[in-house]
Amino acid sequence: MDNHQKGLLLTALGVLVIAPDALLLRFLTLPAEQVVLWRGLLNVVGFLLIVLLRYKGQWWRAYLTCGRAGIGCALLFSLSTIGFVLGNHFTKAGNVLVILASAPLIAALLSRLFLQERLPLRTWLAIGGCMVGISLIVLDDLGSGSWLGSAFALLAAFGLAGNLTLARSQPHIDMSPMLALSGIITAGLALSWSGTMVLPDAANLGWLVLLCLVLLPIGFTLIQQGPQYLPSAEVSLLLLLETVFGTLLVWLFLGEHPSQLALVGGTIVILVMLLKNGIEHVTKTSNQPA
Repeated sequence: MDNHQKGLLLTALGVLVIAPDALLLRFLTLPAEQVVLWRGLLNVVGFLLIVLLRYKGQWWRAYLTCGRAGIGCALLFSLSTIGFVLGNHFTKAGNVLVILASAPLIAALLSRLFLQERLPLRTWLAIGGCMVGISLIVLDDLGSGSWLGSAFALLAAFGLAGNLTLARSQPHIDMSPMLALSGIITAGLALSWSGTMVLPDAANLGWLVLLCLVLLPIGFTLIQQGPQYLPSAEVSLLLLLETVFGTLLVWLFLGEHPSQLALVGGTIVILVMLLKNGIEHVTKTSNQPA
């Protein structure tokens, strides 16, 4: 596979792994600050275990190689995590998802501004098409909501886009080990906010372990490697598929039937991604020497 195909595969697999995120959050009955706290703590363990398995005795070199850019990625990923959880706590999920749908556009603008990275017209068109599709998915859920929740959702969008753009600035370095540091930052901020740590009951702990110790570390380790091969805007664009798959999972397991608009929106997102990747494949094939 060429670099572009590697990036698509890593990111797509990561998105599939984290797709149950919104569903499992619905199962938790803990206060929002405790969810953020335990998410951070378990992420530390999960991400660190993956680093140890991948790098073995050289794990410490993986952290030193990341340097200051890696610390920046960790901080931005923490902002994204906190913004996502608290955004869903303070406002409707639809409001959060609409704002998060701006992440590919933010990433494209950041890449153009700081990395002088030009995106082809088809990527800009795909960003626009996916934003239309995501907006349709959550249109029925839009309401007055809370300005604080919307602000947290915007924080999540900027954190996500900024993290991937910063990782893209060092494409020769794997920044995924720094996500363990992000867990420490996230947990520390949540603890300073709540002032206490509440031990979850067995049911909440089980869901937290599955989500934060297993799925999120595996999924985001794959996604964080995406910018080594793809522009950050394309990685963010693929992450929008989580909204589609997440909506389907909530439908299947909780019986919350999506509206006709949501089905149309999800179809638009999937078709746009398939069309974009199909065009890129044809373009690369036609450019290859006979």
